[in-house]
Amino acid sequence: MKLISYDTRDDERNDFEAISKKLNVEITLVDEKLNEKTAELAKGFDGVTILGHSHVTPAVLDKLDKLNIKYLATRTVGYNNIDIEYAKSKNIRVSNAYYAPNGVADYTIMLILMCIRHYKQAMFRGNVNDYSLVGLQGKEMKDLTIGVIGTGKIGATVIDGLKGFGSRILAYDKFENDKVKEKATYVDLDTLYKECDVITLHTPLLESTYHMINDESIKKMKDNVVLINCARGELMNIPALINGIETRKIGALGLDVFENEEGIYHIDRRTDIISNRDMAYLRQFPNVIMTQHMAFYTDAAVRSMVNSAITSLVSFINTGESDYEIR
Repeated sequence: MKLISYDTRDDERNDFEAISKKLNVEITLVDEKLNEKTAELAKGFDGVTILGHSHVTPAVLDKLDKLNIKYLATRTVGYNNIDIEYAKSKNIRVSNAYYAPNGVADYTIMLILMCIRHYKQAMFRGNVNDYSLVGLQGKEMKDLTIGVIGTGKIGATVIDGLKGFGSRILAYDKFENDKVKEKATYVDLDTLYKECDVITLHTPLLESTYHMINDESIKKMKDNVVLINCARGELMNIPALINGIETRKIGALGLDVFENEEGIYHIDRRTDIISNRDMAYLRQFPNVIMTQHMAFYTDAAVRSMVNSAITSLVSFINTGESDYEIR
């Protein structure tokens, strides 16, 4: 069995080597992203795995189909970069990755703490020997109402972590979780917006959730609300966030994702001109923390993403089924 991995990061190579030996499969690692041109590299292979930077368009899927490749595994949880419906029309089976929710949940709570304790400004001041306290007075978690939008695996784990701080926790999800009800109170979105000091997003990107944080929803929120996003950048309307910061309606932002981050995040762009003006403008505010889509990025998560992708391809090829198939 021969598999090829596109867009392979250096931090994945040891995990690929380990799973290759464990499952006795040959895995070729290439740096290139999967596209119409590089699809030819997959000739003679039984399955393909990619990361989120590869855009799997109908043209790319046509190339894979001509090469008789019927199995594609993304080493990411999200799969907006793959035309799933067209893949189905070509009988190309697609799977996504799995990793435990703990890393993203931990990171979310870290961002909340950094925002309510003004850590960005405290760090910057310390770097220039400014040890003043003016403007750095924070809040305590036990005094806050925190809203969690989306109570799937990550959202539920965030709630587990928050419970230890003594916060009042409100939650919203179309599909309520009985275990979550033991630790949080489900409410409608308007109530969550109205009552929460901190709101964190853990919902998938769907038509119904695209730009759910916008001028209208922000108007419903408390003054000085803290917004956290470790899910998808497209859940937030960026001009609305900028307006919220400038008018001081939003007290702080903690963003690990950003709309139109592709081609910027996960790449060294220090000597480049970056054309995303909204990103550059929003980043400069003292109460805005932005990180490079790294909430997921732990040793355990990377290992799990590699293992689930390769295990999925092997299962597809040997049995015709995969526990991680996108249906």
